Amino acid sequence: MAKKHLSIAIPASVIADTPHQREKTAKIGYIARAAAIFRVDEIIVYADNPKTNQKRELELISLLLRYLETPQYLRKRLFELKPELQFAGILPPLRTPHHPQQGSIRRLRVGDYREGVILSKTEKAAQVDIGVEKTAVLLNTEADVNQRLTLKITKANGDQVEVQIASKAEIPEYWGYEVSVEFRPLREFLESRKFDLTVGTSKFAPRFQDSAGALASRWHKASRILLIFGAPTRGLFEIAKDEGVRLDALVDFMLNTVPEQGTETVRTEEALLATLAIFNEHFSL
Repeated sequence: MAKKHLSIAIPASVIADTPHQREKTAKIGYIARAAAIFRVDEIIVYADNPKTNQKRELELISLLLRYLETPQYLRKRLFELKPELQFAGILPPLRTPHHPQQGSIRRLRVGDYREGVILSKTEKAAQVDIGVEKTAVLLNTEADVNQRLTLKITKANGDQVEVQIASKAEIPEYWGYEVSVEFRPLREFLESRKFDLTVGTSKFAPRFQDSAGALASRWHKASRILLIFGAPTRGLFEIAKDEGVRLDALVDFMLNTVPEQGTETVRTEEALLATLAIFNEHFSL
């Protein structure tokens, strides 16, 4: 069975109720960990309040998500020091396969995959940092200096390593998530992005088990799936109402994945973890 492409959409207001930069950073770390645990392919950060300019929140969330997804050995090359990253040290490690714990050239094997960044290049070859003691050689590439690449080891002979550009689709292990930013309102980006199945979450929606049968039928046929989450103080029904649209015209299913909640609100990062756990159990993400 072909691997499904799973996207999640989180609102810019996910950090609105968190005043301090340190806590904002920690919250995004929880979201990234949940996405990685359940092998999410894409995190979409969307503007959920048309009355407010959310550019700053969108950029902060996407920056932290991209920083955390980047292997540690490449972060200094790909990210400048800036105030938004001042608390990056508290971010939890993802510990995904593309974040290797060892960086020894002697442990590399032909067929291994690594993330790398091009340091320099000539007409014939490029020198690539793949997180070991010496740079690897990438032959005949059109990629640019400072460009990040997914690579496959083709030669590992003592102190010499050669690589070729690889596609994430060919890697059998989970290889991290991509980050997309949507400055457009929810309605516009949902209408423009072509998903086979779109599922929203809300405490006012039917319980998951009430729609599980119909959802399963659609799930197994779908290749590109989107799960959408609301904000801490404004759910998807309120977001859609503010945009003047009906939510049932935008999504295929609305589900309550935390029925009979014991708290007044369920935070976005909590709903994300609960929802992904349920979907993983029922549909093997």
